[in-house]
Amino acid sequence: MTDVRPAVRVDGLGEAGVLDALFHSDQGGHEQVVLCQDRASGLKAVIAVHSTALGPALGGTRFHAYADRARPEEAALRDALNLARGMSYKNAMAGLEHGGGKAVIIGDPDLIKTEELLLAYGRFVAALGGRYVTACDVGTYVADMDVVARECRWTTGRSPERGGAGDSSVLTAFGVFQGMRASAAHRWGSPDLGGRTVGVAGVGKVGHLLVDLLVEAGARVVVTDVRDEAVRRVLSAHPGTAVAASTDELIATPGLDVYAPCALGGALDDRTVRLLTAGVVCGAANNQLDHPGVEKDLADRGILYAPDYVVNSGGVIQVADELHGFDFARAKEKAALIHDTTLEIFARAEAEGVPPAVAADRIAEHRMAEAGTR
Repeated sequence: MTDVRPAVRVDGLGEAGVLDALFHSDQGGHEQVVLCQDRASGLKAVIAVHSTALGPALGGTRFHAYADRARPEEAALRDALNLARGMSYKNAMAGLEHGGGKAVIIGDPDLIKTEELLLAYGRFVAALGGRYVTACDVGTYVADMDVVARECRWTTGRSPERGGAGDSSVLTAFGVFQGMRASAAHRWGSPDLGGRTVGVAGVGKVGHLLVDLLVEAGARVVVTDVRDEAVRRVLSAHPGTAVAASTDELIATPGLDVYAPCALGGALDDRTVRLLTAGVVCGAANNQLDHPGVEKDLADRGILYAPDYVVNSGGVIQVADELHGFDFARAKEKAALIHDTTLEIFARAEAEGVPPAVAADRIAEHRMAEAGTR
């Protein structure tokens, strides 16, 4: 039986490192961080609960091998803290009765993911008693959530056969598409994406579905991905799709109207902003802004940025609906409101003379603060 009490330490990350990250980092303010270790299955994980002001924390489980091989636990902790905080803002802007949380399982899922490991992880989530509700993220899938759910009833993103909502990528892509339509309306006066050139970086679970919607809308699409098989899948469905050899080539494409980062975070840094030819950035990736100040650099260059946690909230809307007896039509109707929310953010940004990312943060923070005073 796995010991599901919070671990005192994870190999390579001492108590001081945890306290520094939790209480002193610029992404701090988290209510709870749980370090999980199950030696029998090889599980090492971080569960971060940022806020429960609006309700139980809801956010996915990322399964990832971090590039910092010497101290992957520290990289995972930073990722979990950033992602959990982002989920608080995302859920607030999506109008959900949920706070923000996130989990990271450390390691290469292709090498270490087993049923035993997922069951052990489920026991850790269950030990939180509903303060954190989990779902899919990078490296985890519907089948994985079905396994986790065997040990933890606070699991969403399960298969329809198990009473779940299935793949949340469907409404994630739909929501990004709605945010892109709103961005086009604000920038060019029409939500019509027909004839627009859209560059999609990362055509995995969400990106390839976004390409489907863009092609259907009549957009010209350019894609790139580090995985050849992901690009081949897009080309098989849409043979006329252009392919860029790299993200650098993609963002410098002449005539690019919209850039859609749909892979991992940090896609918008100082260098990227200088190279961008697009007038709009609207994509599915979380935590796209590499550091504070990038949002101002985008605005100074006249590039309209649709805040990531607003436009990519369709997935969390989908899995949150699962907790009430999933109804796809109801969830899609709510995800369609991302269009109006995005326009509201652009209007407030102009009225207050701030970048859209700042306007979105202010709205989300107001909603969380209001809930905390009830």
